[in-house]
Amino acid sequence: MVTSSRIDVLIVGAGPVGLFLANECIRRGLSHRIVETRSSQSTHSKALAIFPRTLEAFDMAGVSGPFVEAANRVTSISVIAHQRPLAEMDFRPQDTPYPFIAMVPQDVTESLLLKHLESTGGAVEYETTFLSADALEDRAVAHVDQLGKAIDIEASFVVGCDGSHSAVRGLLGSPFEGGEYAASFMLADVDTNDALPADQMQVCPHESGPLAIFPMSTSRRRIVATVEDQEGDAPSLELTRRLLVSRGPVGMEARALRWSSYFRIHHRQVATLRAGRFFIAGDAAHIHSPFGGQGMNTGLQDAWNLAWKLDLASRGRASDLLLDSYTAERRPVIKQVMEGTDLLTKGMATPNKLAQALRDVLIPAASHLPPFAHAFVNRLSGLGISYPGSPVIDGPGERCFEESMRGGQGIGRNFLLLCDEPGATAMRDALGRLPERLRGLIELRSVRRNEPVLVRPDGYIACAGRHHSPANMIDSVRSVLERQIV
Repeated sequence: MVTSSRIDVLIVGAGPVGLFLANECIRRGLSHRIVETRSSQSTHSKALAIFPRTLEAFDMAGVSGPFVEAANRVTSISVIAHQRPLAEMDFRPQDTPYPFIAMVPQDVTESLLLKHLESTGGAVEYETTFLSADALEDRAVAHVDQLGKAIDIEASFVVGCDGSHSAVRGLLGSPFEGGEYAASFMLADVDTNDALPADQMQVCPHESGPLAIFPMSTSRRRIVATVEDQEGDAPSLELTRRLLVSRGPVGMEARALRWSSYFRIHHRQVATLRAGRFFIAGDAAHIHSPFGGQGMNTGLQDAWNLAWKLDLASRGRASDLLLDSYTAERRPVIKQVMEGTDLLTKGMATPNKLAQALRDVLIPAASHLPPFAHAFVNRLSGLGISYPGSPVIDGPGERCFEESMRGGQGIGRNFLLLCDEPGATAMRDALGRLPERLRGLIELRSVRRNEPVLVRPDGYIACAGRHHSPANMIDSVRSVLERQIV
């Protein structure tokens, strides 16, 4: 048995979620190790869509550039039923530098995150399997098998990013509640003609099961559909063509098969994402229908929410309430995603003729209503994610994304107190009222805003003070910080 020196964070699993968390550990100065059972990264495209709020998180983390360069940009979504267009919805959200869905295959996502990790001194320990762990008073001791050698890793915290069959999840003692969809799913990456726009995604409701088309480039597309019976070990080009003819838009041709797979989908989630020094994120905590493309994005947002809290905890500054807020904040988001994707999947596959007729009337009508269009884009993009009711937030907990927060250096380990230039001097004087332990965690920054706001290290507003004097705003800052900082 070999026991390694103690680290801050042990990350189990080197998929997109684990790799993003590892990059954040390095950016924040946390010692870490990331272990992976596989011998190398995935070579399959798997998850594809990266939404605007995830791109904003990547931007704040300093990794967005290569993703934007590699992406095929989607700016509209078309709903097509019985080969007839029902609606075309614009997807160009306002107030973000990323008004599009970035189509980036998962193998490319993993490659880009791994490249950035290695460029900053990190590395994945492959062929290393997490077996179990013990929780001690001041640390966790993880037991892993590395190339047949038993190793103990001492860490302040262990984060399971190890997928739907997570070994770390078992340490939380929280059941993976939910169920399984009756139908099987298939996906196929195919070379196609250019009959469809490269900047448009198509969603095709059908009584035999839904089908969705994700454009990876002008001539390559991802087809996702439900199937009643699997034909062979993997979907064939012929099966893909039949599904496109029966459910898809007119004119699209599948010319060659790049990669395909069958899979079964569950809709499951855990009640808590934390137990003491153990946390889970991504598919280890929640899995759901692929329609909507939310799975990887939700997992990456888990890591983004957790990273700064682990940073404070590793410095001995985080209250237990702050660590518990990971569950309190992410669970409602996960629940909403699961309900939305479930409704979408079932609604697109309803065999009921009346329900189909209503759907085919309501979708075109609703798509032309500005409030519906705004709500649709806001929810799908992730820009509408907020944390109202969080125990460590006063107010709605909305996102904040300022130009000064970008690029990997704009927001880091400290909270940002943002206010306009005229109020900066008074706010600076008022900051002196805070206890020393809190002053060292806040950076005052002058920006053009109507109200002063305290922004957390993940770009969400902890409290705001539209009608507050500087002194009262500082009182609000003190109140919210004293709940999370020790």
